[in-house]
Amino acid sequence: MFTGIIEEKGEVAALVQAGGSARLSVRGPLVTSDASHGDSIAVNGVCLTVVEVDGDVFTVDVMRESLDRTSLGALEEGAAVNLERAVRADQRLGGHIVQGHVDGTAVLLSRDPGERWDDLRFSLPQALARYVAEKGSIAIDGISLTVTTVDDDSFGVSLIPTTLQLTTMGELKVGDLVNLEVDVIAKYVERLVVRQ
Repeated sequence: MFTGIIEEKGEVAALVQAGGSARLSVRGPLVTSDASHGDSIAVNGVCLTVVEVDGDVFTVDVMRESLDRTSLGALEEGAAVNLERAVRADQRLGGHIVQGHVDGTAVLLSRDPGERWDDLRFSLPQALARYVAEKGSIAIDGISLTVTTVDDDSFGVSLIPTTLQLTTMGELKVGDLVNLEVDVIAKYVERLVVRQ
């Protein structure tokens, strides 16, 4: 489990496609400081299992399912990525419950820079629309954010300077693809109600 509070911006060291999967290596001095084989690290919101650590670079295997459902397959060497280690039981849950199980992708539709923040608008896949609510939580590339506006096919978030500086959101351009994870509680509530 993760909190959606990004620990550091990492850098893709390599992405090697191998048939139906890929091997991704990421440079991240903070997240590798105590990482070992089998640990979970979220890369742009995707929970991945560390298979190797070499200095400040960790390597993970990315299966076809993850490549098909996320933006990871489009990463290139040198690309910045958001990194977060799995939360320990004795830590604060600073953002919201984030599983690292990406529900779909979205595209940045617009960016409106403000004096102290930026307002961003993203496409909203129809299959996820019912889980997105104004003032609700959503994870975009692993970042825990509050939805400011929502309509049938798009939603907005507002980003403070800290988020713009410490995550990849400051570099995101209109047309860029991002990973979305909707609030897991909304999904469970829906399932419980439907099954009654």
